[in-house]
Amino acid sequence: MNYKAIIFDFDGTLCDTGEGILKSARYALEAYGYEIAEDEDLSYFIGPPLLITFQEKFGADVQRADELVKKYRERYSETGLYESKLYDGIEELLKNLKNDGIKLGIASSKPEEYVSELLKKFRIKKYFDSVCGVSFTADCEPKPSIVARCLEALGTDPAETLLAGDRSFDIEGAKQNHIFSAGVLWGYGNKFEFIEAGADFILEKPSDIEALALGFYEQTEEVRGIFSGKIITVHHDTITLPDGKETMREVVEHPGGVAVVALTDDNEILLVRQFRYPYKEIVYEIPAGKLEKGEDPLEAGIREFHEECGASAESFEWLGEIYPTPGYTSEIIRLYCATGLKFGDQKLDDDEYLDVLKVPFDECVKRIMSGEIKDAKTIIGILKLKELKGL
Repeated sequence: MNYKAIIFDFDGTLCDTGEGILKSARYALEAYGYEIAEDEDLSYFIGPPLLITFQEKFGADVQRADELVKKYRERYSETGLYESKLYDGIEELLKNLKNDGIKLGIASSKPEEYVSELLKKFRIKKYFDSVCGVSFTADCEPKPSIVARCLEALGTDPAETLLAGDRSFDIEGAKQNHIFSAGVLWGYGNKFEFIEAGADFILEKPSDIEALALGFYEQTEEVRGIFSGKIITVHHDTITLPDGKETMREVVEHPGGVAVVALTDDNEILLVRQFRYPYKEIVYEIPAGKLEKGEDPLEAGIREFHEECGASAESFEWLGEIYPTPGYTSEIIRLYCATGLKFGDQKLDDDEYLDVLKVPFDECVKRIMSGEIKDAKTIIGILKLKELKGL
């Protein structure tokens, strides 16, 4: 189904506010003599009302809990509030959702004044039709009540509204208001928490929210491994379609790669000529290689460029990323442009045989248009560089 409105939790869903919250909580506790180990996990402060957390986790009575909250805000208002950052992909998500004509709201247990300040800081307030938080004098308002206020302000049917949050409190707030709920895994909750709370969906990345809102999202129910090799793994997944029906997807997991469009001072492109076994033919490509686990893409690009071409560069410029075959593989290729080239010796793998050619830029474009160059990353990288640089 499609959703006409989405209500977001704030902390741990839109914004990573953890550093400021945890440091301010520790500041308040230590000021009142509570002994807190250096490595103690205080993440339970993120999400629920502070007054409740101080009582439930530290046995404070109502008066002491109120004093702790005031001490917490002493640091948070001045420093902690600004120890925050948007999660990657959030601003793009909000922009896309507004372009899709979907109403957006925020229902947060955070003081509304703090939420508004951060929305201004990150310049995203313009995307929201309603922002509902708590007041400094009534900061124990339960999440279902805050969600209800936001839902009323948006004026949408509960059956066409989705709530996205990172804790079980958010899921409960959705349930009590009879709206659909999605637990997000990039915040402070986890899959088991969402399952126990009865979340309708569990999402891995911000862009999943748009797919869900538009009725495209396919939720994974079961993953069955088929093959695990040196580079790829293959699995057969059971998924639920947007209409509730189940079907299967075959997926090739790939660690991803990097590719470098290297431009010489004479306006030449470095092309690698090698035999590609799956096609049983010689293929012309820009230098590229796969990412090692946890490797930074830029560092991988520098490494692969040196190994394949025996070259280094003064500058590596980001050209974006591409999904070469989205129908069945998770592979992502990151593209860079290298300039200011210096040449040395190649360091090829034992099973790697290739030539490096310097081909004039215009000649590369002609070979692309004639069909001689067929490799997707090479075509995209060179044509993107042509457009960006006006070559």
